[in-house]
Amino acid sequence: MVGSVIAMPPVAWSHRLCKAIRACIRRSNGVFVVAFLILTFAAQAQAAGLPRVASINVCTDQLLMTLADPAQIVGLSPYARDAVRSWAAAEARTYRRLSGEAEDLLMLKPDVVVAGLYMKRATRQLLKRQGMRVAEFDIARSIDDVKEQIRRMGDLVGHPDRAETQVARLDAAIVRAKQAVARKPYRVLALSRRGWVSGDDSITSALLSITGLSNAAASLGSHSSGFATLEAIVADRPDFILISDGRDVADDEGSALLLHPALEKLYPPSRRLIIPEDLTVCGGPMLSDALDRLVAELKRVGG
Repeated sequence: MVGSVIAMPPVAWSHRLCKAIRACIRRSNGVFVVAFLILTFAAQAQAAGLPRVASINVCTDQLLMTLADPAQIVGLSPYARDAVRSWAAAEARTYRRLSGEAEDLLMLKPDVVVAGLYMKRATRQLLKRQGMRVAEFDIARSIDDVKEQIRRMGDLVGHPDRAETQVARLDAAIVRAKQAVARKPYRVLALSRRGWVSGDDSITSALLSITGLSNAAASLGSHSSGFATLEAIVADRPDFILISDGRDVADDEGSALLLHPALEKLYPPSRRLIIPEDLTVCGGPMLSDALDRLVAELKRVGG
């Protein structure tokens, strides 16, 4: 296998490697097999001129895993394996877990460090002073932001073609969602722990608006994300509430609000749309799945 890959053009063998490793992940735990393959082909990645990249943000983690060859990934953020927030948590277990601080990055010497714009400024500044290239990604608040970040990461890792594939996948999911929502201008309130409401500045609101649904948060008196009282939520009477967990058991006081008797009476399961948190925390390829899940939820409730 190694001999045949070396004889192939760099783009061809890197694409084959990416597919082979991800196939291992799907079939089994694959940790040792994947680690072996990554070590075996790391030299080829360098020979092909592809950058070695480390991520210290959960959202850039997911962009990186989607678009880079496995051998290019030096390590991922401490939260990459968090199944609640990371869409690619299972795949993340096959990569080095970084501390998120500068020390291990200075030791590993990646060609590029990708980071969130609002993470520790001191860490980012220290890396820059040490001559490291740091690519900072802002929070995506619109579908256009998401597409721009997918393309930016694709260019950064040397795979713009993969980025365009993901953008096309997102566009196709948007078309499907628009067709499902057509002539049904529902008002939806995206609600989470302690009464946190996703305003117009959120990626959840962007998903609703691009499909033809309206974000009911605006009628609560603010276009920005923030906390709303139970009384205001009950008085507003949106058509649906959108939540991340459909369980009927609260783990703590924060999630208990969603099971308050007043909300349960007004919003039984037939008026609750459920989209897992890992599909909406970040802007990226997972939004295609979020849109398909939204369509499935509307069908479930008869919308």
